[in-house]
Amino acid sequence: MRSILTIVIALTLLLLTGCKDPKPYSYPNYDIIKPDKVCKPNRKNIQALLDSYLGKPYVWAEEGPYAFDCSGLTYNIYNKMGIEIPRTAREQAKVGKRVTLKDLHYGDLIFFGSTNKRNKRISHVGMYLGDGWFAEASSKKRKVVLTNFKKEPKYLRRIKVCRRYLSKDERAKYMNCDAPLQKMEETSMRYTTPWTPDKGLPRHAVPKRG
Repeated sequence: MRSILTIVIALTLLLLTGCKDPKPYSYPNYDIIKPDKVCKPNRKNIQALLDSYLGKPYVWAEEGPYAFDCSGLTYNIYNKMGIEIPRTAREQAKVGKRVTLKDLHYGDLIFFGSTNKRNKRISHVGMYLGDGWFAEASSKKRKVVLTNFKKEPKYLRRIKVCRRYLSKDERAKYMNCDAPLQKMEETSMRYTTPWTPDKGLPRHAVPKRG
């Protein structure tokens, strides 16, 4: 009898937990909302996803669907194709195949940091598109934009590493890891609330520490 009662209580708690409202949004929302896989990994789908995100606002710690920070954009696109890469730029830079700047092709990620070559810290990421163009969620421009190295050469001096997750023929997935990854818990919109346009843009693109 006691075991039956225990089971009933456990099932009741499970139902109550499953039915509770998502956690309300507050800035910054560090909950990682993992996107559902919606398409196969190929350059055509990368372009389609990117096209739908161009012009979306930059909001720190967001990975879509309404706003992005730099690594949230790349995390969203690759995970929507079923290639699971980490959430932050620093962790994304540890996985995949390392490639040189001159060997970049469409969909590769470029990781940026300080212009100081001795400083290896990663602070930004963009997705290479060819002919010197890359896509980025820019904190300066406060939206997802296309940037060109020729027009903004400072980015060339900030490159720290380039990574490839999908081969040129789109058959192989390069998910080797060069260093231990920081484990980060992922959730869904069932349990947390992303930024939405009705909330307005935060006053500061990057939240003040303190």
